[in-house]
Amino acid sequence: MTTTAPPTPPDTDAVAFVAALRRLKAWSGLSYRQLERRATRAGHSLPYSTAATMLGRDRLPRQELVAAFVAACGLRADQAQAWLDARVTIACGGPAETTPTARNRSFGRPGRALAGAVALAGVLLAGASAAGAFTDDVEVERTRTSLHLPRS
Repeated sequence: MTTTAPPTPPDTDAVAFVAALRRLKAWSGLSYRQLERRATRAGHSLPYSTAATMLGRDRLPRQELVAAFVAACGLRADQAQAWLDARVTIACGGPAETTPTARNRSFGRPGRALAGAVALAGVLLAGASAAGAFTDDVEVERTRTSLHLPRS
């Protein structure tokens, strides 16, 4: 392994993340088979073919593959956690914007859009419940039959 610092993970998008994983592999100086063996010694499963496929695509890899890969590359725990955190950020829609424009889009109040969505969901669920959308027709028929009620 080289003495330079390992590449840092971007938290912008999947394409940049996988490109950084490729740089991390190059930084490690290890072959895919060596990565597989090192991942196994670290308690992970990372078949060499899976690692090669992961780096050959531009899709965000699964969390457990990233954990196995960065451990196999020889990153310290804090460095590995940075990669996992970046992956979660990308999977959840990218980094949060902190510009005034982003604040304006939420109408100046954090959580206002969420509160509106929650209120709308509550109204929709209440209406669906009142309309009987969550009632099992078979259960209604059994109840009517057992109570000897006329069919509607």
